[in-house]
Amino acid sequence: MGRDLTALFDPRSVAVVGASDDPAKYGHAVASQALRADGRRPVHLVNRRGGTVLGRQAAPSLAAIGEPVELVVVSVPGTGFEAALEEALACGAKAIVGITAGFAEAGPAGLARQRAIVARVREAGAVLVGPNCLGIADNTTELYLASDRFAPGGVALLSQSGNLALELQLRGAPHGLGFSRFVSLGNQADVTLVDLVEDCARHRATTAIAVYAEDFGDGRAFARAAAAAGKPVVLLTAGRGSASARSAQSHTGALTTSADVVAAACRDAGVELVRTPREMTVVLAALSTGARAPGRRTAVFTDGGGHGAIAADAAEDAGLDVPELGAATQGRLRTVLWQQSAVGNPVDLAGMGEQQPLSYADTVAQLLAADEVDAVLMTGYFGGYAASEGGLGGGQAGGSVLAEGETRAAEKIVTHLAATPKPLVVQSMYPQSPSCRVLAEAGVPVFSATEDAARALAAMTGRAAAPSPGIAPLPAPAVQLGDPGYHGVRALLAASGVPFPAAREVTDEAGLLAAAAEFEGPYVLKALHLLHKSDAGGVALRLPDRAALLAAYREMRTRLGAAAYSVEAMADLSDGIELIVGVNRDPRFGPVAMVGLGGVLTETLRDVAFALAPVPAARASQLLRGLRAGALLDGVRGRPALDVAAAAAVIERITEVAAAHPEITELEVNPLLVRPDGALALDARAVLG
Repeated sequence: MGRDLTALFDPRSVAVVGASDDPAKYGHAVASQALRADGRRPVHLVNRRGGTVLGRQAAPSLAAIGEPVELVVVSVPGTGFEAALEEALACGAKAIVGITAGFAEAGPAGLARQRAIVARVREAGAVLVGPNCLGIADNTTELYLASDRFAPGGVALLSQSGNLALELQLRGAPHGLGFSRFVSLGNQADVTLVDLVEDCARHRATTAIAVYAEDFGDGRAFARAAAAAGKPVVLLTAGRGSASARSAQSHTGALTTSADVVAAACRDAGVELVRTPREMTVVLAALSTGARAPGRRTAVFTDGGGHGAIAADAAEDAGLDVPELGAATQGRLRTVLWQQSAVGNPVDLAGMGEQQPLSYADTVAQLLAADEVDAVLMTGYFGGYAASEGGLGGGQAGGSVLAEGETRAAEKIVTHLAATPKPLVVQSMYPQSPSCRVLAEAGVPVFSATEDAARALAAMTGRAAAPSPGIAPLPAPAVQLGDPGYHGVRALLAASGVPFPAAREVTDEAGLLAAAAEFEGPYVLKALHLLHKSDAGGVALRLPDRAALLAAYREMRTRLGAAAYSVEAMADLSDGIELIVGVNRDPRFGPVAMVGLGGVLTETLRDVAFALAPVPAARASQLLRGLRAGALLDGVRGRPALDVAAAAAVIERITEVAAAHPEITELEVNPLLVRPDGALALDARAVLG
């Protein structure tokens, strides 16, 4: 059930230690907000000088209050934090909000102090938010312990940045977005992002969870909590573009960035990943409507060709489909539109709206009723007629008649949407016009930017058709890998069911010839203990007989001087495709798998996909088919279809091995040959931490 945070969000009493009359001090801002709910619970102000603060008597200490205090906010200079903490615990505090800074963010000494205070808090059975945070608020319990007010609503905002939280509030206001809770994460020394996501998931008044985080702590635990939340989680994070392992020794490590890892975790957990505060607001506004569609087939409806073309491009860029409408749907549209209207998709009124404003509503009704349409994006001038009467800068000839007609059209659109509920998003040049406000107040998201409308619709569609795969549990740690060399790694993988061609390790010519006698050619010769054998010229393929094998061995040994070599049976490469399967261990999210087009061109082509490991076979199949080259798996230009199921099963085994061996930081099979009759691993390497 997670940690009990009742004392944090709904305490019986509150004290602000460090309350001040000085507006420059944070204790002044928190105390001012705390007093807004003085009637809900006792609120005590503590200042070591006593006297009055904000016009009311302040206690010189917590002990002087003379009664237990359940939640204590500590906003004092760093040198006094531990003493204030001890006094709070002695007075019965079960929750502490640490505003004071100077702990883990200040270096090793601060980290040691932070660990000590966390140990003390947990020993006392209390919880701590922060330190180095900006406070908390819960509109549902009238708990106001942050410097700013947050409009009430359904979004729980968990943020490492106070300014970003304020920006989100400002951006959300025009869309009617409000907040159930706000928590400044601070250092997450005790109460973590995971704890808060789990608690907000249980909080009935919270309908969506918005997160800004730079430090996930245990990223995999965050993904699991988000996947299990049962309500939308929207994530904004920073630093996604930096390489997670610049010194990576495998293709997998070199190709895996922080952005890939976070995106993979979000896809697996069903988290909406956004890039900017504006995009977060757009997605939250869309999700707040509750409208969802399993598919992404989108009808673009406009009153001007330019807007329609731009919106269609934006929709496809956002991952939506904009297919041509079928003959039956086009025929029904013809019954409500005039001859010059376009009905293929985009659907264009072509000026009819100026003559008959209700044509907007009639067209929306037909599109919502069409079985081949999952969602509708309406874009263009709608709102301009009513805006002209309202003095909002729009308008054409016709004045109040068109304005009244447009408002009636908005009301009828709302009626049609109630009868046939599907995602509907509007882009308008006049989003604040009276007619657009009719739509917005009925729960239809209205935006001024086309790309925002398309992104909003993408957040409202497609989820049920392709639900998030979830986060597979990590297997129990296996016995540590004893031999990290090539044949040791092969043996580890083979023991888990990964198929390899026959191979023998040799160190001299006698051993070479003995190995060649064990299986027929053609042969492969590999120089061992080279990180990238192909790049160094340490691989010889298609050696037809023992004489060619011996000649290649002598040449390679003279040139490279490697002490050991591998003699292997040459696989049949005809009708096959080379894949790469790798796992890179991320410090926040643990093992992360990469699959893609393999062989010597892996880093050049960069046709790869990511997921948290281990990867079940069904998920592996989805990743393979989602590659740019995924169509090749089903056979093209007369080539046979490949055994994707076999490849997916091998991917599952490889990623399970990597996940069970925390000592392995990079594990890679490249290439994994997938053929019409199965899959075969042709090379493997591991890098230990």
